[in-house]
Amino acid sequence: MKVNVKRLVEEEEEEEEETPSFPVSPTGQYFTSSVLSVSVICVLEFEIPIDDSCTMTLLNDVFIPINPRFSSIMVRDKNGEKQWKKVKVKLQDHINVPIFPEGKSKEFYDNCFNEYLTKIAMEQLPQSRPLWEIHIFKYPTTKSAGNLVFKLHHSLGDGFSLMGALLSCLQRADNPSLPLTFPSFNSTNPNLESDYKKRFCTNVAQMVNGVVNTFLDFGWSLLKSTKLEDERTPIRSGDEGVEFIPIDITTMEFSLDHLKKIKSNLKVTINDVICGVLFLGVRLYMEEMKYEEKNANSTALVLLNTRNVAGYKSVKEMVQPSNESKWGNQFAFLHVSVPKIDKEESSSNPLNFVFKAQDLIQRKRNSAAVILTGKLLDILQKYIGPEVTAKYIHNTLKNSSMTISNMIGPIERMALANHPVKGLYFMVVGVPESLTITMMSYMGKLRVAVGTEKGHIDPQKFKCSIENAFDRIFNAAVPSASSKPSN
Repeated sequence: MKVNVKRLVEEEEEEEEETPSFPVSPTGQYFTSSVLSVSVICVLEFEIPIDDSCTMTLLNDVFIPINPRFSSIMVRDKNGEKQWKKVKVKLQDHINVPIFPEGKSKEFYDNCFNEYLTKIAMEQLPQSRPLWEIHIFKYPTTKSAGNLVFKLHHSLGDGFSLMGALLSCLQRADNPSLPLTFPSFNSTNPNLESDYKKRFCTNVAQMVNGVVNTFLDFGWSLLKSTKLEDERTPIRSGDEGVEFIPIDITTMEFSLDHLKKIKSNLKVTINDVICGVLFLGVRLYMEEMKYEEKNANSTALVLLNTRNVAGYKSVKEMVQPSNESKWGNQFAFLHVSVPKIDKEESSSNPLNFVFKAQDLIQRKRNSAAVILTGKLLDILQKYIGPEVTAKYIHNTLKNSSMTISNMIGPIERMALANHPVKGLYFMVVGVPESLTITMMSYMGKLRVAVGTEKGHIDPQKFKCSIENAFDRIFNAAVPSASSKPSN
């Protein structure tokens, strides 16, 4: 039988051209540029040993259909523009099950798991297949009977999108027929742009104040992204290529009830309390490390969700183009200076850090600098290109000392394929910073994860400094507490 090779090649090319494709968002292009490759690692800790017999079925029937990006790769079209192109997913290429010696102690597997997280945080996701993978760690640690790790590239979506996708795979452990519920958002925290417009229209004095704050904040943000670098400190090495250096990931827990008691007694917000704890913890760590200038200029980049949402939406709602909480990368950076310690303040009045955090956040909220920064990125993308814009974002991250982001998790216990989830946390990896802090609420606890540059930041001492800061603030805000708060 004679085979027409030319015809077969033409048919194959036609089939490739007909493969569905759709544009990569500008933010997706920034995160897959020559200067940035950012991913998110999410860890699920299970109460029982992992049975992975249904992994392929769950991925194929539940996870893959959530969004076309999970079964697509990035390609360039005829005009050189990046597009998502649908491909056949080979699930076996995305599943990893590490092997370690059997019969060891939980502490031994703690070390194995920590080193394994460091390893996968460093590795780049292959561009030749969809940009996600899972890792099934079957060994018991001191915190769980097994761990499931999702690694997803940030170009697939932001934390809101990716967490929505992950949660859509989970069910309530007590009653799978009921939906998961979440703590209500603060009603005074709407969409950033509409929020600023309302504030500017309140009265003339506030409008003038807002304009001045906008001018100052946007100018400072512009300088921080181009010329002004934070000082080299115990939390910032300032080294070039720090995103390629191994990191340690450590976690700690705080009671939401205790955070709410502080909030109520001080008449501030939960965010004010959390930022106060983190900022005080940073300064205490600098003291602990005997740094000669504990009040060095340090900047935190706070990640803000710019959607107009009152809680998580279903994945079906998120992918609808008309929905305000639609899928994608919809977030902004907010520059916040880490408050400095006045003389003897760290020990005599730790609450000042909460009030300083409150003042900083309120002032930033009365400013449209975040909106202007977003417009600037749009202009750079349109007239200069995504690579230059990505470089601008890279410098914004590199010139600061730390990044802070948070997500709100379910109130009820979750389960995946009848495996109850004891805890969960996430970490952003591949960013050019020595310190990254993420937070996730779940079942009345706030889980704080800290990513620290190996060899520069001592993860255990930093963790102790944050816990020490929380204890000081709690004891000062709730003096009637009969005992030390249990984290």
